[in-house]
Amino acid sequence: MSMTFIQTFLPLALTISAPIILASMGGLISEKSGIVNIGLEGLMGFGAFTAATTHVLLESSLGNELSITIALILAMIVATILSIIHAFATITFKSNQIISGTGINLLAAGLTVFFAQLIFNQEHTKPFQIGMKGYTMFHIYPSALIALIVILLTWYILNKRVFGLRLKACGESPQAASGAGIPVSKMQYIGVLLGGSLAGLAGASMVLTQSIQYSGNFINGTGFIALAAINFGRWRVGGVTMASLLFGSAMTIAHMIGSSSATYIPREFFLALPYIITVLSLVFFDYIKMRRIGSI
Repeated sequence: MSMTFIQTFLPLALTISAPIILASMGGLISEKSGIVNIGLEGLMGFGAFTAATTHVLLESSLGNELSITIALILAMIVATILSIIHAFATITFKSNQIISGTGINLLAAGLTVFFAQLIFNQEHTKPFQIGMKGYTMFHIYPSALIALIVILLTWYILNKRVFGLRLKACGESPQAASGAGIPVSKMQYIGVLLGGSLAGLAGASMVLTQSIQYSGNFINGTGFIALAAINFGRWRVGGVTMASLLFGSAMTIAHMIGSSSATYIPREFFLALPYIITVLSLVFFDYIKMRRIGSI
């Protein structure tokens, strides 16, 4: 029974959790610099579209592994470039961060479909032959290993390097950081661009492990779940990781139950279940926090 559980639930949970972890780490880095990136959803969409398109066009000539590697790199580059829009608006022009991030999401919803029409004459990319391959006995995808590496690097940089301490100083007290000679705007630009890069990687790893093509509604709220994981994890790398795994596991259970023919509950309920769990978790956590500080 336990072996069956490991062979079915664990690989799927890690596959679904990996993009959430990558996006949430990107959002965490951005927020540590003082800039909230609501546009994680859109940046994941751009990354997923770029990766799917690149892989479709290159896999036949370059082979699976090299094509996927190039697809991941290009997805990060495209998302990083588009993050400049959010950084320029919020840091240089001091625009509202929520409005700017929402603009990125709307831009992704329109542009990815537009370019799909332009390249493939349809509202989604052509299906690729083979995505990422699971190389372990449990068919765990490389995206899980990538997510683990990103977790460790994020923790190390934010807590053990001068760069990370300066980045957090810019987010916590930009006036004091500026007085100490730290280039606040430069650090915030770096934080937003790094966050965007990881969001693009998240979208790419998602489409290459969970689908065979990109469509306009493919990301389906995963970027917002990553934002919820940042809040639920209290802006700590360990907490954000655990929250991402929690939400990813909830999505996995919903998928497994929803795919079972033994249930008479409408499939739509299980599609909504991960988001219901996410909202209820945030409400419950904030309620407990307010009780502890005596606000209610």
